[in-house]
Amino acid sequence: QMSGGMIQTAMRNLDSWGLYITMFMFFVGLSAGGLIISSVPKAFGIKGFGGISKVAVMTSIAATVGAIGFVVVDMGQPFRVWELFVYSNLGSPLMWDIIVLMVYLILSCVYLWAQIAAEKGKVSHTALRVISVVALVCAVMVHSVTAWIFGLQQSHEMWHTALLAPWFVSSALVCGTGLVICAAVALRAAGYLKWEQADLVKLAKLLAVFLLVDLYFFGCDLLTEGFPAASGAEIVTMLVSGPLAPFFWGEVMLSVAAIVICVVPQLRTTPLMAAAGIAAILAIFCKRVQLLVGGFQVANIDWPAVLTPYTVTDWEGNMA
Repeated sequence: QMSGGMIQTAMRNLDSWGLYITMFMFFVGLSAGGLIISSVPKAFGIKGFGGISKVAVMTSIAATVGAIGFVVVDMGQPFRVWELFVYSNLGSPLMWDIIVLMVYLILSCVYLWAQIAAEKGKVSHTALRVISVVALVCAVMVHSVTAWIFGLQQSHEMWHTALLAPWFVSSALVCGTGLVICAAVALRAAGYLKWEQADLVKLAKLLAVFLLVDLYFFGCDLLTEGFPAASGAEIVTMLVSGPLAPFFWGEVMLSVAAIVICVVPQLRTTPLMAAAGIAAILAIFCKRVQLLVGGFQVANIDWPAVLTPYTVTDWEGNMA
């Protein structure tokens, strides 16, 4: 790619975003969810989830670095990153996202430092609470702005919806909570974290709620697209029984399996709750693939004899 350019990715002008931007969306969700889980209890002065707060912020920082890395690689020539700032277009949601991500990463590091300093008595609880509120707002904003990159493009049937920003936030809560559960279980098993089982159960119940909300948003979006029997019906057909059906049904089944594990007391063992966290993460990955690839499948230009249904992205060749 460094020598031959972005053509090495098999992406073209009609489908300029592929796996890099899919993973960017995915990692932004992982990062925002972790920070929200950590900041909400402190911001509202409620009981949290034991000693999980710092772990949640650490996963958030790691995922943010991953998200930024995929943006840099997607540029095709990482040595030209400086051009983003020299020739930046502040009217573009893409530039908004770059700015928000940088602020978000710095704020996450400051928040982690503040938590550690507060434990040593070097930062007051009032200051920590203020930082928590700012972190919470920034976490919501970073995912809202990411959603607006897609939602403000009127020409793509699957993206142009006001529901996209809150839907992105709910998805972030799902995969972020799943990641925190997995990280906490692994750290506790390795002896690095002392964490009560009751706190893990509370987090699993919260994961079930987030999954239900996310599936509700998904149902609302599908109904709005498919009911008028307009061009949106093509999207629903493509997801339910077309080339993206494996990702659609994968998301639904993984989400349902995670919900069942989290709400049935007999199934809430530590290994199964970790499995539920992994299932939630994979479900959101399936959602990201559907959103990115699906938005390009229905052609938004009139080009007879060249474009045919489902060939804009050459799904069978590239995505497989």
